[in-house]
Amino acid sequence: MGCGVVANVALAKTKGNAGGFLMVNFGWGLGVFAGVYAAFPTGAHLNPAVTLSQLMLGNIDFGHALAYWAAEMIGAFLGAVLCWLAYKQHFDDEPDPANKLGVFSTGPAIRSYPWNLVTEIIATFVLVIVILVLGGTPAAMIGAPLAVGLLVVGIGASLGGPTGYAINPARDLGPRIAHAVLPIKGKGSSDWSYSWIPVVGPMVGAAIAVGVYKLIDAQALIEQIQRAFNG
Repeated sequence: MGCGVVANVALAKTKGNAGGFLMVNFGWGLGVFAGVYAAFPTGAHLNPAVTLSQLMLGNIDFGHALAYWAAEMIGAFLGAVLCWLAYKQHFDDEPDPANKLGVFSTGPAIRSYPWNLVTEIIATFVLVIVILVLGGTPAAMIGAPLAVGLLVVGIGASLGGPTGYAINPARDLGPRIAHAVLPIKGKGSSDWSYSWIPVVGPMVGAAIAVGVYKLIDAQALIEQIQRAFNG
């Protein structure tokens, strides 16, 4: 769904062509909303950065983390392949290789690796710290699927402009690999020189969020917020 909304906005002759960045934000948010439901039995592990936070907090062991990371990558790759199949004719008719790559992976509005990295760190920090404070895992958040989906919409609308907000290493790397291996007409480069930013940035942002979470009086803050939500 995430790659699909970008395809709908970016590719030629689609019904949603030129729908704008806010449409992408909502499409990604609703995709995450659906993904949290689908992955609920696991604790809603969709994002290697969130999985890292759970490993650092001792909620899962390293073996489970490896299994989640592998599944997240495979799922992201397969989702991108299905998106390509759904939009095959539009990929063929799209003349701009950059628009084709943009369906699969993120890219900077202004290419500056240090600042692009900072943006991904900040955006993922927001994602992970909110998840930790409001429940500890995506599945435990208050109103979990909707809350996580709206959080992704908000991060995209507010912090997504500089880099397209990967905030998830698997979301970027899995589809980028799909872009590299699929027989996409006129696809151009997969931009591997940038590919480390949406992997390293989210992992660093998640680690910082865990550090901050451990420094604050987390339990007291959680109880205070839960009392506020419960009236």
